[in-house]
Amino acid sequence: MRLNAHFYMLNEHFSQEHADAHHNGEESENNLRFEWEDELGFTTDVKEISTHLNAIYTIAGQLSTGENFAYEIPSVVRFDVVDQEGNMTQMACSESVLDSFELVDTEEGKRLNVYLVEAEPHTNPIPGIYIALQEFPKELAD
Repeated sequence: MRLNAHFYMLNEHFSQEHADAHHNGEESENNLRFEWEDELGFTTDVKEISTHLNAIYTIAGQLSTGENFAYEIPSVVRFDVVDQEGNMTQMACSESVLDSFELVDTEEGKRLNVYLVEAEPHTNPIPGIYIALQEFPKELAD
């Protein structure tokens, strides 16, 4: 199956009441539902998608000095995506940043919609990863 993941930043100033009264329930130029949207399309067929609440995400890499690092980020919602060959891709967001998520069937396959709250400052170090600033490793923030 195919998978597309969409991450939406909710606009905390959006008014459904205004949309209902003036725009047939739809958003308008001055009343946007979302601040922005990121879309990730998987290019290989997906075999399995699993969701883990109150999970840990490990951010790992290499510093400019050549030193390797790995930091555990607690309290995330993690989405593990396994392709037909058994390769796993992880997407995650801090629970404090998350409003809600849904996995829906589409004609093309599956669609993961993740809604993030605007009020909680966060960072997006790599596509599909949204970590609250208060939980991001201080050593990597420099």
